Amino acid sequence: MASLTVRKLDDALKKRLRLRAARHGRSVEDELRVILRAAADEAGDDAPPPAKKSARARRPETAASVTRVLLIIGGGIAAYKSLDLIRRLKDRGIHVRCILTRAAQEFVTPLAAGAIAGERVFTDLFDPAGEFDVGHIRLARESDLIVVAPATADLMAKLAGGHADDLATAVLLATNAKILLAPAMNPTMWASKATQRNLAQLIADGVSIVGPNEGEMAEANERGFGRMAEPLEIAASIERQLGAPDETQALKGKRVLVTSGPTHEPIDPVRYIANRSSGRQGHAIAAAAAVAGADVTLISGPVNLSDPPGVKTVKVETARAMLNAVQAALPVDAAVFVAAVADWRVADANKQKIKKGAGGAPNLTLSENPDILATVARPGRKRPKLVIGFAAETENVVANAKAKRSAKGCDWILANDVSPRTGIMGGDRNTISLVTGAGVEPWPPQSKDAVARMLVARIGEALAK
Repeated sequence: MASLTVRKLDDALKKRLRLRAARHGRSVEDELRVILRAAADEAGDDAPPPAKKSARARRPETAASVTRVLLIIGGGIAAYKSLDLIRRLKDRGIHVRCILTRAAQEFVTPLAAGAIAGERVFTDLFDPAGEFDVGHIRLARESDLIVVAPATADLMAKLAGGHADDLATAVLLATNAKILLAPAMNPTMWASKATQRNLAQLIADGVSIVGPNEGEMAEANERGFGRMAEPLEIAASIERQLGAPDETQALKGKRVLVTSGPTHEPIDPVRYIANRSSGRQGHAIAAAAAVAGADVTLISGPVNLSDPPGVKTVKVETARAMLNAVQAALPVDAAVFVAAVADWRVADANKQKIKKGAGGAPNLTLSENPDILATVARPGRKRPKLVIGFAAETENVVANAKAKRSAKGCDWILANDVSPRTGIMGGDRNTISLVTGAGVEPWPPQSKDAVARMLVARIGEALAK
């Protein structure tokens, strides 16, 4: 009997066979043997040939419409986050295949990644089963997007230099698909001249980057930029790279303004008055609005966060500078005021550092800062259709939020309890109550990214009306 071959089959059938073989962890020829054996067992020795089905009766082939992401998991402690990323992508209807580098397998197992993805996990460039029909080329070509998370300094260096000494780098070099990196490494490694040089080369080559973020490292007493972006942030960036369908872009064609972070009101050149704010919630809202198709301007006070991708970011220090930037960004369709603006400033900030002396503490004369939310919410030609504020309260949260909404003249207020026991200030989670003219809508405790997505969806619904 002639040996099995797939070379004479048409390209569409070969692709279907390859996808089926990959799902079952077999080579294409082994998959053909399984199909033939099953067909022979079902038909029997003397069974008549099956009736030819009409084109109308055939089931439609939907594989081509499935969005496919190849996730390369690099070797770093952040690899555990990639398991959650797989789940987030599957929740969005995205088909995920995984490659684990040798170093990645020191942190997560192929079994864990495969169980969540529902797919065989690939690890070896010279796997006899996978490379029977040049498997690394298939992986490179049968993906709409390749994501590297975590992208270690070593993987970034290899990609920038065009190396291909393992399965992950061979696929990255052989692909025509877009590539998205989520860097994760020690802050000193991230800041090194070599890594920054590689980063510049990768960006010039058309590679996209999400993160890294600032925060605590796995190592004791290490903090800085180098934390891998959170799974929801990476998932949002993936959706943006894939190009979300128009029907999911609730804010397509809309202009949105977001303020974020604290303001710093100088006392002298080294001291200032400020409110506690990490800027995470405001930045998350700006990123979510961009994913939803909006033209977003983010006015940010001093924060230790990366600028959200796809967003115009204007950086300011003081409340008055923030108000000027906000007014320059108008008109917009919706404005979301998340920034924790300092209520007061020193009337005459010292030009030199105030020295401690026998006279005790200096007398500071305070002046009230402009009320940005109330200013923009006033009726007028440039008032946005939807003006939204935040009420960070430590007691009587909803009652105070209702009073603030009435006093400021805004459409919605998002009330959140920021008392120390909640850990919201500087944390990753938030508990919101949406206060509108129709009443109070409590939202479940959730991540700040989830709050942002929920708010953006509500904004889209309101503007559509």
